[in-house]
Amino acid sequence: MAKKIMLGNEAIARGLYEAGCNFVSSYPGTPSTEITEEVAKYPEIYAEWAPNEKVACEAAFGACVAGARSFAAMKHVGMNVAADLLFTASYTGVNGGFVMTVADDQGMHSSQNEQDSRHYARSSKVPMLEPSDSQECCDFVKIAYNLSEEYDTPVLLRTSTRVAHSQSFVETTDRVEHALADYTRTPQKYIMAPANAARRHPVVEERTCKLIELANTDKLNRVIDNGAKIGVIASGIAFQYAREALGDQANYLKLTMVWPLPTTLIQEFAASVDKLYVIEELDSFIEEHVRALGVECEGKALFSPIGEYTAEGIRAAVLGIPSAQVFDQQDVPVRPPVLCPGCPHRGLFYVLGKMKLFVSGDIGCYTLGSVAPLSSMDTVIDMGASVSMLHGRNIMRPDESERCVAVIGDSTFMHSGITGLVNAVYNQSASTIIIADNSITGMTGHQQNPTTGQTLKGDVTAAVNLEELCHACGVKRVRVVDPYDLTALESTLREELAASEPSVIISRRPCALLKSVKHGKPYTIDADKCKGCRMCMKIGCPAISFADGHASIDASLCVGCDLCNKLCKFDAIKGGAV
Repeated sequence: MAKKIMLGNEAIARGLYEAGCNFVSSYPGTPSTEITEEVAKYPEIYAEWAPNEKVACEAAFGACVAGARSFAAMKHVGMNVAADLLFTASYTGVNGGFVMTVADDQGMHSSQNEQDSRHYARSSKVPMLEPSDSQECCDFVKIAYNLSEEYDTPVLLRTSTRVAHSQSFVETTDRVEHALADYTRTPQKYIMAPANAARRHPVVEERTCKLIELANTDKLNRVIDNGAKIGVIASGIAFQYAREALGDQANYLKLTMVWPLPTTLIQEFAASVDKLYVIEELDSFIEEHVRALGVECEGKALFSPIGEYTAEGIRAAVLGIPSAQVFDQQDVPVRPPVLCPGCPHRGLFYVLGKMKLFVSGDIGCYTLGSVAPLSSMDTVIDMGASVSMLHGRNIMRPDESERCVAVIGDSTFMHSGITGLVNAVYNQSASTIIIADNSITGMTGHQQNPTTGQTLKGDVTAAVNLEELCHACGVKRVRVVDPYDLTALESTLREELAASEPSVIISRRPCALLKSVKHGKPYTIDADKCKGCRMCMKIGCPAISFADGHASIDASLCVGCDLCNKLCKFDAIKGGAV
């Protein structure tokens, strides 16, 4: 046994190793990405990136039915994609243990919404565990597999950005191998035709009753009795905040399993204190359950349903002790996210903005094309929505189709853009779709995808050819253009927008941060020639600044991409040769 500091995500991966997990499939999504990246370091575990979360969970469940301990990880919006499998797998039950981790993003650090994944546990009627530190991340994985196999159920493990990306000590143990469980053909269990599903539903309800009995014991949920008059019910990171804020001035009912929730345990805990608080980030999930039991408590009347909590905020709300002002936030400079120096998407969005097109956008680092000064995106909703939404818009406003495009990344296109493209072709809208192909999954930190020719573990594999794929979907007009070539890009856009049929433009240049990409020498500004027109500032490159009436280029950031040089009409930008 050894002790090591680990990220929460790293600890989950360690828990998978120690639990004897055999199969892992995921799609990258912050804050869950590192789980699968860390798992890939263990040769004993088969690990892969899948095209999307639904495919990942279906692959993992296939391994589960084959008798393996299997696993899939995703961020909270990925659960929306995977839910189709989850709700029916709840009815079928498992063969080998089956665990899914969903990482919520309170505060929306890297997400388009702030949904609370606990509702999925209640709706699908599967148990959910919620760790509060790295040690629990490791331990709860093993508990989850035991629950899965004992109660014949998938198990959800919910984390948050703070738990996933904070570090604490983990005591590691050796791996315990689990041989594949025998597979016996049982169509009445795994074929969810209506007649079979109707017979499985009572099994699910009976299982829930058994899990509630478990929740009422101290095997999972535990009381921390400090002899205080204040009681707090909490789980996950909210428990850590509450304990830091209140210390020994409160008793705690720390929930390990947040669904199903205990009944008598809550009632007994409430009876032992004078004042009860339910402290939980996002929705009043636990509070509603507590009140339904006839127990009075304080919850969302004091604590916001929006964003993250702090120990200072909890202390102020419960004890009336105002938080100390650490610094004046007005003195903190604003640092909005921007596309990296040399990013191939910069040229694309500059041209889209210059042409004043309606841009149906998508999820990826190219979403930053929406922020100033590029400001070249109108909508961003969910993975793959750019293509489908453009089709819907063009059907309703066909006279405007020559002014509208969709932009979707290569990984996102593989995730959920293909079906939208098929829909546009099948239903014959004159939609122009731009695939921003930067040869990697960029936003989540350079993960491989089906177009890159490498697996999660770095093995060479078949690479999906986007041009051939689009042709196979029925698209006759497929063009490839370099987004650094602004003239060719604009010309291609005008030609494809004028076409009366679906078309695809592949804007192809590798991400500037890839190790294989060679950069030019940094550019410099000739101050004598610079007229201060600020034209170079319109591309929003972080290497370019403006002071004392002329532009300046930071040589430590410039990668010599040549975009700014193409925009300067006064020959004031020099250098950049390789």
